[in-house]
Amino acid sequence: MRTSEKPAVDAAGLSGPASRKLPVPPRERKPALAALAVLLILGGALATTLLVMRSGDRISAIRVTQQIGAGQRFTADALQEVQIADTGLDYVSWAQRQQVLDSFAAVTILPGTLLTNTMGVRASSELVPGKAKVGLALKAGQAPAGLRQGDRVQVVYVPARTSQAESRVLADKALVFSVGTPGRTGGTGLITVVVDATASPEILRYASSGEIAVAELPGAR
Repeated sequence: MRTSEKPAVDAAGLSGPASRKLPVPPRERKPALAALAVLLILGGALATTLLVMRSGDRISAIRVTQQIGAGQRFTADALQEVQIADTGLDYVSWAQRQQVLDSFAAVTILPGTLLTNTMGVRASSELVPGKAKVGLALKAGQAPAGLRQGDRVQVVYVPARTSQAESRVLADKALVFSVGTPGRTGGTGLITVVVDATASPEILRYASSGEIAVAELPGAR
């Protein structure tokens, strides 16, 4: 009886041709990319650390708590000390508050504003030669509700019903310098406005007879 010869099997149990593997190219290493990745990681960590440290730096600044009209002097009760992060902006330090009280607002400043050096000036742009402060005792219906210091108004002559004269503007964009306590009858009370000195005699004459009203100009600050 003939016996067939089996092909030779290597030690791993595979025949010779099957045990042969394709050559694998050596893995290419890129040290430059690896170094760049490390630098990016370290840079991000450093930037995060700096931001955290920077956010911890606090400075004492000034916040305005009341509306201050352009040309009006800053008052102590309108300033408040606050602690804010040091962002590098030109905020006025609380240590400079006395200098602020000796200056005037360059623009109308609304409540909640953090004061910067560009918002104050040494001399008032309103209380200058050629201007006059006029007091007006207004009744209900002669001024809008909620009128505040720093607002801009038109001062209007409103003739009595028996008069044949027509209403006309006596002062345009007059600055409301102060607002008194409203009267018991619902009127605005006494307000003081800054007008041209040439217009003040006529305004006072009509104000004495109760023929003056004011209209607020919200967009003229």
